[in-house]
Amino acid sequence: MAGEENFKEELRSQDAPRNLNRREAAGYPYSRSLKMLLRRLKVVTTKQDDKFTNLLVAVGEFGTFQRRLVALTFIPSILSAFFMFADHFVFTAQKPYCNTSWILAVGPHLSEAEQLNLTIPRASNGSLLTCLMYLPVPWNLDSIIHFGLNDTDICRNGWIYPDAKKRSLINEFDLVCGMEWKKDTPEIVFMAGLLIGSVVFGLITDKMGRYPAILLSLLGLIIFGFGTAFVNSFHLYLFFRFAVSQSVVGYAISSISLATEWLMDKHRAHAIILGHCFFAVGTVLLTGIAYRLPHWRLLFLVGGVPAFPLISYIWILPESPRWLMMKGKVKEAKQVLCYAASVNKKTIPANLLDELQLPRKKVTKASVLDFCKNRQLCKVTLVMGCVWFTISYTYFALILRMRVLGVSLYFRHAFPGIMEVPALLCCRFLLQQIGRKWSLAVALFQAVIWCLVLLFLPEEEDGLRLRQPRCPAAGLKSVTVLVITLGEVSLAATATVFFLHTAELVPTVLRATGLGLASLASAAGAIFSLTTVRQTLSHLPVFFCCVSAIVGFSLSFLLPETQDQCPSDSLDHSSQMGNEVEDMMTEDASSDDV
Repeated sequence: MAGEENFKEELRSQDAPRNLNRREAAGYPYSRSLKMLLRRLKVVTTKQDDKFTNLLVAVGEFGTFQRRLVALTFIPSILSAFFMFADHFVFTAQKPYCNTSWILAVGPHLSEAEQLNLTIPRASNGSLLTCLMYLPVPWNLDSIIHFGLNDTDICRNGWIYPDAKKRSLINEFDLVCGMEWKKDTPEIVFMAGLLIGSVVFGLITDKMGRYPAILLSLLGLIIFGFGTAFVNSFHLYLFFRFAVSQSVVGYAISSISLATEWLMDKHRAHAIILGHCFFAVGTVLLTGIAYRLPHWRLLFLVGGVPAFPLISYIWILPESPRWLMMKGKVKEAKQVLCYAASVNKKTIPANLLDELQLPRKKVTKASVLDFCKNRQLCKVTLVMGCVWFTISYTYFALILRMRVLGVSLYFRHAFPGIMEVPALLCCRFLLQQIGRKWSLAVALFQAVIWCLVLLFLPEEEDGLRLRQPRCPAAGLKSVTVLVITLGEVSLAATATVFFLHTAELVPTVLRATGLGLASLASAAGAIFSLTTVRQTLSHLPVFFCCVSAIVGFSLSFLLPETQDQCPSDSLDHSSQMGNEVEDMMTEDASSDDV
């Protein structure tokens, strides 16, 4: 019977071209419903042919094992947001004055206000100057009070901060009076760490495995995140921030790779969306904790303590069976699958495990050069890189725009973080209904709309301050802040959808490397925005945001759809991904049986 069925299938496949030519000659119109049916039949056939999909169904699509795996990503996601945006809260503005404690030798009972009044020169408006002091003189206190001091110089003995309510990096390392430029350095250093970490951890995750890469990144969060609280110099602080940024991007790459290869279609999307929701929760928690803590070192101590329980991941985190199989470790892959089935209280049929054998080549080898050699993969990677660059550039440009408007530091972090959670949950609905490609297009289109609206709003510096009365100006500023926030939320949702799409577009053998290249493009866009937005005219950054958002929206249509498709494992499969569905629709539509 099996031989007869195979013979019939052969005959149908041989007759398909003839039937197709006959229908084309007759001008037979293809209906949309027939194409959708054929697409679904193709999806079912593909899933049946994928041994890993059959095994995951036998293991349990979303049982206790998978739920535990998703829950393990929550705490690291919160900590990643905590350490990623901590720089914004450790540079609390402080007003410095020169340290003039020399006068206490002749007037030990002077109050701080009297000391400053006698030893600090004043500006024309009567305010004390922050970076100048009167030079010491060998007089007694009465002479100084009577005659006053005349000779001024820059601060010689450091600075004091009498009005400071919090201990920040500014008064810790005296980043004042010509050193203000150092306040922008940590952001650039952090983005440079993301840039390098994207490449390093992408290669590590594909070469060593998802499990060791996650452990290495978590170890970095513990050492360099918690250890930042004990640095004794500004340069050491920069080094720790550089190192922790690599851990943040390393965890993002390795955890998304692991979730993509363990979970099936809709559960995979839900897991990545939940992880990004907890990332937004981490931003809100960081804002609340930073508002209450009086010392910047306490911020890193509080944020680093929850990282220590993550050491337990050594014993409870699984490796990806797909990656093990691609590396020729069939025995280890079977052991991991059997363990997952036992946790889910399922039994894997013996014939399914027996089918899990090495491919024709004993071990599937791949390198980063395949992104250039494989034509289809090269095209997809270039498009993904361009879209990631535009998303990141626009997102950080809007953040800088919010900062220029003088919005409260705590508001501009907490409010978008709160709004991101429902936006990401809406993405979950979109992904189920219209797929990855169109969900990405919808999210990017919203970003385009908000950027265009922002382009036509008057500038705060030029328009709002000159208008009377002041109430309409304040109202217009609120509208501008709302539009920027909605743009940030749309771009955050876009990044979440695109992370999922990127992970599904790249084959297993190069999945982490592909995510690393995508993160590299994202970090490059962030660095470009940080270095250029501050140096351009007021209208140009918003105009560039519109252009980049439109470019990203246009390029998103060049990417293939991956919904309801099994993740590709080899380069041979990925090279056909772009035309797979269309070709199969044409072949099946030509069959008499259909």
